[in-house]
Amino acid sequence: MSFTRRKFIHNTSKVIAATGLASFAPASMLASTYNRKLSPNEKITVGLIGAKNMGFGDLKNALKQPNVECVGICDIDDSILNDRTAEVAKLQGKAPIQYKDFRKLIDNKDIDAVIIGTPDHWHCLPFIYACQAGKDIYVEKPLANSIGECDLMVKAARKYNRVVQVGQQQHTGSHFTGAIDFIKAGKIGQLRKVNIWANFNYGTGQPIVADEPVPSGVDFETWLGPAPQRTFNKARFHGSWRMFWDYGGGLMTDWGVHLLDMALWAKDVTYTPLAVTATGGNFSFPDRAHETFDTMSVSYQMKDYTINWEHSAGLQQGPYGRLYGLAFVGNDATLVLDRSSWELFPEMGADKKPNVEPMPKQTGQDSQAEHMKNFLECIKTRKDPNCTIENGRLVAAYAHMGNIALRTNSRLVWNENDRNFGKNDAANGLITAKYRKPWVLPKL
Repeated sequence: MSFTRRKFIHNTSKVIAATGLASFAPASMLASTYNRKLSPNEKITVGLIGAKNMGFGDLKNALKQPNVECVGICDIDDSILNDRTAEVAKLQGKAPIQYKDFRKLIDNKDIDAVIIGTPDHWHCLPFIYACQAGKDIYVEKPLANSIGECDLMVKAARKYNRVVQVGQQQHTGSHFTGAIDFIKAGKIGQLRKVNIWANFNYGTGQPIVADEPVPSGVDFETWLGPAPQRTFNKARFHGSWRMFWDYGGGLMTDWGVHLLDMALWAKDVTYTPLAVTATGGNFSFPDRAHETFDTMSVSYQMKDYTINWEHSAGLQQGPYGRLYGLAFVGNDATLVLDRSSWELFPEMGADKKPNVEPMPKQTGQDSQAEHMKNFLECIKTRKDPNCTIENGRLVAAYAHMGNIALRTNSRLVWNENDRNFGKNDAANGLITAKYRKPWVLPKL
């Protein structure tokens, strides 16, 4: 991300309004002035909230770096908590403290930073409490499960001067940076549109099964948290929660934030879309448990180009022989990009010669470990990491708008100053999640 884009997005955060009622955080967190500054060689202590999948992968990447120690792990499932605790003990030679209540982990003043790897509906509250407690934060994507929560998280991060890295790891490492720099240098000509696709089997959800008793050792009430009361069903739990609106946004928010991020970065976009339209629905796999859409097309009207998103859950094929990816369509060539590689498809001129010189396919590699390293370095320098909280908010807003457009069958026009969709009451009703008591959105 360019400095200009970061600075612009940071400045826009100053006008973000707070939402919600009152904080549910412990008084010790709200009153905390803990802001220990680390020396370059000092140990960084971290705590993990949500230990099953990506959160634990993030933690392992942190522990690969020198002078990093995991002090605490929190999860609502005893089996996961015990397994992850044992794994960390092997990695660092010392067992972390176990927590079932994330607030107690955050209240531990021996922890410098927290990693939030929970389901999406549990990103906002731990994030804000961690800011209030003086912790720096690595938060998985999407930033939150609603636009309103994202706005509040930006305000909290800047109010409490926290270092925040959002888990959109394409912003670190040479692979995606090289492709974006190639486009920005004008080597595909004028960029006119970006076509994005993401087809994955898991987008159909798990097979439909009957409700059952809550498994032993699982604090399901806490897992639900601010989401509506609901019975336990394993098809909406570990590994498949994101296919239900109360907890996630399906493929649109899971892969959308990664790929839409690149489509915006190519032109250093700092604004919300001029308009959003969507078509699709749940057309296939009636034997699968999901509320989010299995078939979807979204069009974003930008100032001088368009962005088109498509997904077909359950398919394992896509354009250019790629399961997922982006095609940056320029006047002189189309650049096709995913995590494994990028390649160029030149247009032909009137002389039937390519408008740009052909080039070999450029291969890439995973940048998650480097992304975590960048976060840890910024804890000491107090600089913004590669994927700022503002960028996480912007890209999450694009993804959520795609879902809202289809859920309300609306052409959306977002008012950035008022933070709403004008007179579209149905769409406005989906801007911020409605929290179940006793959980409430803090008022900052």
